[in-house]
Amino acid sequence: MQRVEIYTTPWCPYCIMAKRLLAKKGVSFEETDVSGDPAQRQKMMARAHGRHTVPQIFIGGKHVGGSDDLYDLDRAGKLAPMLAG
Repeated sequence: MQRVEIYTTPWCPYCIMAKRLLAKKGVSFEETDVSGDPAQRQKMMARAHGRHTVPQIFIGGKHVGGSDDLYDLDRAGKLAPMLAG
């Protein structure tokens, strides 16, 4: 199983949806709350090619985007193979 990282804030509904999908699939993930940490948010933005919204999701170190992107990958049948590596 690939390492999954997700940058979030506590009040973000899209973050909750993304985490819910990952949990439904039995995927463990590392969550980083960027709400009160400008340095972490800058790190997220650098890794996410300038994207500043949350969530920003990485699978196996590769940026896959936000919640909508994660759901799109799942609908297209591409999420499971990506998670498997």
